[in-house]
This record gives sequence, structure tokens and C-alpha cells, in this order.
Amino acid sequence: MKVSVVIPTLGRPSLYALLSRINAPGFEVLVVDDRPSATGPLPVPPGVRVIAGRSAGPAAARNVGWRAASHDWVAFLDDDVLPDPGWPSRLTEDLTAAGARVGGVQGVLRVPLPAGRAPTDWERVTAGLADGAWITADMAYRRAALACAGGFDERLPRAFREDAELAYRVRRAGWTLSRGRRTTVHPVRPESPWVSVRTQRGNADDALLRRLYGPRWRSLLEIPPGRRTRHTVVTAAGAAAAACAVVAVAGRGRAGFARRDLGLFARASRATPTPFWVGTTEAHASDSFPRLSTIGLLGWTAAAVWALGTAEFAAARIGPGPRDRREVATMVATSVAIPPVAVAHWLRGWWRWRGARPVPAGARPEPAGRPETTGPAGPVRGSGPAIGNGPTGGGAARATNHASEVSA
Repeated sequence: MKVSVVIPTLGRPSLYALLSRINAPGFEVLVVDDRPSATGPLPVPPGVRVIAGRSAGPAAARNVGWRAASHDWVAFLDDDVLPDPGWPSRLTEDLTAAGARVGGVQGVLRVPLPAGRAPTDWERVTAGLADGAWITADMAYRRAALACAGGFDERLPRAFREDAELAYRVRRAGWTLSRGRRTTVHPVRPESPWVSVRTQRGNADDALLRRLYGPRWRSLLEIPPGRRTRHTVVTAAGAAAAACAVVAVAGRGRAGFARRDLGLFARASRATPTPFWVGTTEAHASDSFPRLSTIGLLGWTAAAVWALGTAEFAAARIGPGPRDRREVATMVATSVAIPPVAVAHWLRGWWRWRGARPVPAGARPEPAGRPETTGPAGPVRGSGPAIGNGPTGGGAARATNHASEVSA
């Protein structure tokens, strides 16, 4: 069986090891060079075709690759995976066993985790790939199914949800998807402590999917439930607490506030200063304790909700991990930052994609011409048209289908 293998890349060092595992008779290997600023030709083995991408993200790069492919089956791999020895023959077996209406066959992913200690938050996130559905880290599609569905939606510019969304449209077009037996290793690559905050950009993509497919979008696309509702509550509580504090300090509360030069308040006797959150119009010299104002009560309640929600989120991430000093500090700091960042990206995406519509089945026929390609000497830029409405952009840093489920 003849198969085309498409690998979008940003030039990671892992690419060459991957390519050395998949060269086989009858296999056409296409590497889409999606580097924003190429400093030279990619180091690839002989026989590998290099195609220039548009640096518009992995969805656009994969569209360039499969439209340039020559064979009926197109297998997609990420450039940071390592197929097991014998992967080409096992892929052939998977595709040979596929029925006529099977439009795609997923491989089995293994994520090695460290021995002797509990995995970190980022390691657990990456390990979630092993349970993901229709992930293009190792996923083969019939070329006809890709053409019928219209290819990847390039409005999803990150490696996040774009594979699940395509899988849904392929099935909606009448194809079925199945799981094969070939295996591929997906290592946990090093990341900064703030990776979990950075991946919250995927919430803007979630907002697009909510616009496209309605409230049931997660079940339709087989996406696990996330924490966005809780993030919204925590963010709203934090904002409310801050607003109450500002109002109190500014002396704008009308329920028992007396303004002083430094924004502090005195008891009715003016003998002892009291904090800003305490009302004084109903206080008396005989009172044992000052009474909280309405604004103060609201502020303290909101602050408590924020603190409890943040603590629960941090505990949920710290508990399964190694619990060393660095991991605990990282989880606490990022658990404070993630809810407002996630909500902000969701609102940004909700506004940007307010008029978005799904890609109709078969609405994007393949371009008449294919991108010009070269061998290892260097690519010539070219691509097919983009899918969907609006501009695309962003990097191809992997944020998996599972990547923000604890945090998104």
C-alpha cells in the first residue's frame, strides 16, 4: 500500500530521528517547513520532500501537506514524536484492515513518565494525549475524507482542538473513524513553569467551537469537561472583591461610611480608628464591635469565594504531583493567574468569532495546483487557500486536546 506521511515542523531537533523511523518503500514523506524565519534548509534524509508552509499554525501546515500528497491515504505525525520500530508496516496493516467507509485510523500513543516520583502538572497534561480521541500526533486519513470535510479549519491556529474538530466534520460527512494497533512514543518536552498560563490562549479557540456547534460542542467533538465555569466564578469573585475595596477606600459607599483624609474610618466615638470595610453611621459608643457595611460584607464574601476557589484549584493540581518546593510554588502562582487569563481569552474569542459559521462539508475543494516542492536543498514557498473566515495566525506550540482541561 502507498501512503503519504505529512509532518509539519518548526525545526525541532527531534525531526531527524522521526524521519529515520518512517522511510519505507511505497511511503511518500512530506515535511511542511512552517518556521517563521528559516535560517537554512531543514536537515532531512534523502528522499524526503520539503514543502514551504505559511507559518499560520499546524492546521494550515497540514492542509498544505495533504493537498500536496500523491496517495489515497495521508498519515499525519507531529515532529516531536518517535514511532516505534516497524511503524510503517504496522501502519500499512491498520489501513489495509480499514473498511471502505473508514475515513481515518488513529495510532496508539505512549507517553513515558518518570519513574520513582509522581509526574508534574505538565507531564500529566502531556500524558493525557494517550487517552485523546483522533489526535493528529499519529492519525491517518483517507484523502477523499479530507477533501469531503474541507480539510483542517485554519481559524484554529494552535495545536489545540483542530484535530478533534476535523474528526467531527469527517464523521458528519458520513465516514467512520477507528483505532489501529501501531504505536508511537510522545515524549514530554521541557517547558517553562508558565506553560499552563500560556496554553490558556486555547480558550479563544474553545469560544469559536462554542459559536460553531452550540452548547453541546464538547460532547460532539469528544472533548472532556473543563473548569471554565469555576474559573468564571473565581474571576468574578476576585473582581468583585477588588471593586468593593476601591469603593470603600474612595468613600463612595453610602451605608454607614464617614470619609477621612487617608480613607480610614472612625468609630462613632472617634476614639479608635476602624478599617475601611466597617460602617459607622449605626455605631454607638456602647457597641462592643463595629458593624460591617453592606459594601464591606460583599467585599469579604467575594474575597472568601476567590480564596477558596483558588485554593481548591491549586490543591487539585498539587495533589497528584511530586509536591516538591518548586512544583508547589509553580502551581500556587499559576493557579492564581490561570482563571482570569482563561476568562479573558474566552471573551476575546467570543467577541472575535461572533459571526462564525461551520465549514460546510465539501465546501473547500482542493486547489487546482499543488505547492511547489523541493528536496533537502530548500523549499519554495506556496500553499493552498485558507479555510474559514478571518485571518489566521499564531504559533504551532503544542497545546493538546487535553492540555488545558484542568485549567480551561
